[in-house]
Amino acid sequence: MKRRNFIKNASLTGVGLAVGNSLLSCDDKYKKTSEKTVSVDAPKGSFPLVIATWNVKNATAKAWEVIQNGGSALDAVEQGCMVEEADETGQSVGKGGLPDRDGHVTLDACIMDKYGNCGSVVFLENVVHAVSVARKVMEETPHVMLAGKGAEQFAYEKGFPKENLLTEASKKAWEEWKKTSEYKPIINIENHDTIGMLAIDKNGDISGACTTSGLAYKMHGRVGDSPIIGSGLFVDNEIGACVATGLGEEVVKTVGSFLVVELMRQGKSPQEACEEAISRIVNKPNSNYKDFQVGYIAVNKKGETGTYSIHQGFSMTKFQENSNENLQSTHFLTE
Repeated sequence: MKRRNFIKNASLTGVGLAVGNSLLSCDDKYKKTSEKTVSVDAPKGSFPLVIATWNVKNATAKAWEVIQNGGSALDAVEQGCMVEEADETGQSVGKGGLPDRDGHVTLDACIMDKYGNCGSVVFLENVVHAVSVARKVMEETPHVMLAGKGAEQFAYEKGFPKENLLTEASKKAWEEWKKTSEYKPIINIENHDTIGMLAIDKNGDISGACTTSGLAYKMHGRVGDSPIIGSGLFVDNEIGACVATGLGEEVVKTVGSFLVVELMRQGKSPQEACEEAISRIVNKPNSNYKDFQVGYIAVNKKGETGTYSIHQGFSMTKFQENSNENLQSTHFLTE
């Protein structure tokens, strides 16, 4: 599959819904399916491990290599995400990302360590490795988040080179889009739209990272869930971690990744927690969940994993016990 089409036929005008506490039942036609899917739970105590959104075996292989060579989970998720940021053929992360409607490639990223420290950059231009800039924000400033020109200037001060992120392929795709300027996010046609990665190292410590170029042809200045701590990513080293992908506006409205971790704190497995977080989205009054995608992956302190999405087609890559495999996520909607 080609990249950059995770979200299909969804207009952002249709997702401005308030978060509801009560859950409503859905038609039987759209009941969740779990009977014929393969469990993605790992054996208890089985770590180190690396998991990531979508089919990104090169990225998880790099993260696994870092851990096997004695690196921390934090080093692993940063370097794993950097693989995808540098891949110009991927039109949703780093260099080569599809631009906003004005032709600007803007990046969002965040990172979070075992201590709960975190760093984030939003609306960053002209720097490939947004996840590494986010780590610099975490480790070398008193802040959590830097945005726009401030984030860009900070990156240059830290030695990151200036580079044009708009490749010829992405420029051509943007010019083709301008013929109609039809704003319809797309579900599951590309390989992925966001790279979210979680890792447990040999010490049993957890870290996570998330990086994206955001929604294709978005309004200039739009920021989704990916760089928002608690929405796109959350890590609690005592409990576990979660990362999200999909239509960021919907993830933000339910503070999705934090929700998954808190559900695990209450005793749910990673799989159960991901399923509950999706139910909070699809069961909101007047939800148009059939028109957009959201997916979660999660891991707990035991090394158990889970993944769940609204639509079929989402997947998780897992490197564990020397096996690097891509696993199709269970999902809410039947086809």
